[in-house]
Amino acid sequence: MGIETGHQLRAQSLTLATAESCTGGTVASMVAAVAGASDYYKGGVVSYAVSVKDQVLGVTLRDGVVSQDTALQMARGAARVCGADCGVATTGVAGPGPSDGLPQGTVCIAAIWRGKNGETSRELAQTLHLNGDREEVILQAADCALRLLVRLIGQEKEKIEG
Repeated sequence: MGIETGHQLRAQSLTLATAESCTGGTVASMVAAVAGASDYYKGGVVSYAVSVKDQVLGVTLRDGVVSQDTALQMARGAARVCGADCGVATTGVAGPGPSDGLPQGTVCIAAIWRGKNGETSRELAQTLHLNGDREEVILQAADCALRLLVRLIGQEKEKIEG
């Protein structure tokens, strides 16, 4: 998925920043594994601790750590901190076992696109219920987050061209 993401970003001269909790840098790794990723990938924040979500990304917990709202705030924060056009984020329960009353595999992902003035112009968020062990949940969540970003970029391109 990193290659397709890179093609979409490069084709539209966009840059990307990532914010990850439950995926622990897997999204960043998938993006950076592609040769030439430095053309569009600005960087990322792995924010396991709530204090990092708050102090670095500017997240205010309203619906809990694992929520679409938190994922959107993380994506916005990553784009802002890194000065990127787009942001993608993951937060959830990779496992093993449940956490905070949520079953293993509950993951919220988000992707945002900032306008020229730095304001968010478009955003998507989704709650996933993934199956598998910890590693499988992490890999699926990272892949789904990048797919969400590609979907967002595609929708925005249609909007601009249409």
